[in-house]
Amino acid sequence: MLPKPIYRELVPALLASVIVLGQTASSSPHSLAGLEFPVIMRQGVTAGSTPVGTRIQAKLTIATLVNGVVVPEGAVLSGEVVESVAKSSSNPSRLSIRLDSAQWRNGSAAVRVYLSKWCYPATPLTLGEPAPDPMSQPRASRRSVGGGSLPDPNAPAPSHFPTADSDAGRESPASDGTPYRVPMKDVESTRNRDGIVTLTARRFNLKLDKQTTYVFVE
Repeated sequence: MLPKPIYRELVPALLASVIVLGQTASSSPHSLAGLEFPVIMRQGVTAGSTPVGTRIQAKLTIATLVNGVVVPEGAVLSGEVVESVAKSSSNPSRLSIRLDSAQWRNGSAAVRVYLSKWCYPATPLTLGEPAPDPMSQPRASRRSVGGGSLPDPNAPAPSHFPTADSDAGRESPASDGTPYRVPMKDVESTRNRDGIVTLTARRFNLKLDKQTTYVFVE
């Protein structure tokens, strides 16, 4: 049996270790700490109208390292619609998309990533609204990144996007002027036991356009 002074010192240390391990195991899978693929869809997707099983393609906007292999910008990612439910008077809109392969001129890679609620918006819109022509915006308020038109990070933030003073989950622009990603407004994200990520929206029907850069995550 351990002497009482040593016992009194070990018990708090062991309890602290258990608490830390528990916090690590319960960390959110949607914190974007793992593999990310910022992509532009090659076709529009509408919850309820685009059937489950529909094959989907998207274009990678930023080179990404996967298991020691660099998937270059412009690679084509392929996958399918896993869930597609239109909004009704009593149920929310639901949408889940999985990408499972990446192909480019000199190679390919297997991936398994799902549509997240994060994006680099092309224009200050609520998800589900029709996208206007980005070229109609003033030149000073836009910049092209990865094939998509994005807000100038130095311009004032639209009123419905998180601002630097708000408590919403916004990532600030980098020092080199890289635009920030934002969560889709009024969209929730859940992950089931099989790892499938599903987006839900109660105020509108979920739609993906071909101008916005969406973020897929492990």
